[in-house]
Amino acid sequence: MNKIKTYLLYIVAVLLVGCNFSGKKTSEESSDPESKTSEVHVIPDSKEEVAEIIHRVNQHWQEKNPEHSWAFWHDAAYHTGNIEAYKVTGEENYLEYSRAWAEENEWMGAKSQDKSEWKYSYGETDEHVLFGDWQIAFQTYIDIYTLEGEKDPSKIERAREVMEYQMSTSENDYWWWADGLYMVMPVMTKLYRVTGNEQYLEKLDEYLSYADSIMYDEDAGLYYRDAKYVYPKHKSANGKKDFWARGDGWVFAGLAKVLQDMPKDADQRKKFEKRFTAMATAIAKAQQDEGYWTRSILDPEHAPGPETSGTSFFTYGFLWGVNNGILDKEEYMPTIKKSWQYLTEMALQENGAVGYVQPIGEKAIPGQVVDKNSTADFGVGAYLLAASEMYRFVSNK
Repeated sequence: MNKIKTYLLYIVAVLLVGCNFSGKKTSEESSDPESKTSEVHVIPDSKEEVAEIIHRVNQHWQEKNPEHSWAFWHDAAYHTGNIEAYKVTGEENYLEYSRAWAEENEWMGAKSQDKSEWKYSYGETDEHVLFGDWQIAFQTYIDIYTLEGEKDPSKIERAREVMEYQMSTSENDYWWWADGLYMVMPVMTKLYRVTGNEQYLEKLDEYLSYADSIMYDEDAGLYYRDAKYVYPKHKSANGKKDFWARGDGWVFAGLAKVLQDMPKDADQRKKFEKRFTAMATAIAKAQQDEGYWTRSILDPEHAPGPETSGTSFFTYGFLWGVNNGILDKEEYMPTIKKSWQYLTEMALQENGAVGYVQPIGEKAIPGQVVDKNSTADFGVGAYLLAASEMYRFVSNK
């Protein structure tokens, strides 16, 4: 009988502990979603911690991809991240990797020499010299040129030839898709810094104005991928405006890169800062509790689940804005903390692979599989951008 009584008392004690007899809610039971996550969204303690992540990601990618590819957009986008990784870590192998890629591509994008056949419609052939997906390579060529002690003008000769020819034409509709704003806007400001030619800033403004006229939704503060996706002509699965995360990531990151190189007193600067801050407000509101952004930003059910390339570009933009005093640190740190946690605890795999990268495309696709094994060069480049800017943030704490 005593054994039964003792056993019953034990059961009662276990039940009381399991029910949290104090009457207080545990953090998991709290109705405040922030109470569960506020202690785990931690910014790295040191730049060495961030450097370890950068090295793990970049060494994994470079070891898996020892052969250099063409100078088209997706491979070139990786190199924009690789160069930033070099700038913060000083790892010479990273600079050499991009230099070897540039040499492999003869410091060119598309290679046609006949200006009469140059095109800027979509195309993967050598006559599409004026198409931005070929021009993004110039970003890395210019960076290598400026990083080297002895300047070799041949490294940027093709970039100047192409962009100065483009600026000499009467057309202004070169940037007709959102991705192009990342591909080419920074080329304009980088070449401005090298040459001092004000036309680069003037044409940058003119070309963006055209892009705004066909893609920018002022009410939402976001960009459609291109004119095909403008609401209400196109709608998400649930009848909403369909803003593609990676597309807006390209733009947001591109604006950060432009502002980095644009003079503080430039006539165009206020316009670009205003666009950047408006996008920051809109993007932050759409972040999921888990830290990522879904592929269709304002309709999470359209293509649910995590996506790393857009999230990385957004994280880079927020960090750059905070680091440079354009975005308020107190306002945007909760957004940055959540996205950094996603990037380091879910997107980053143990071996250094970057997962959950939506494959090449131009929209959020319902039912498309995006998982931990989904990776791509441009996604790794975006990840390196975010990590490099986090390195700078931690260094300045």
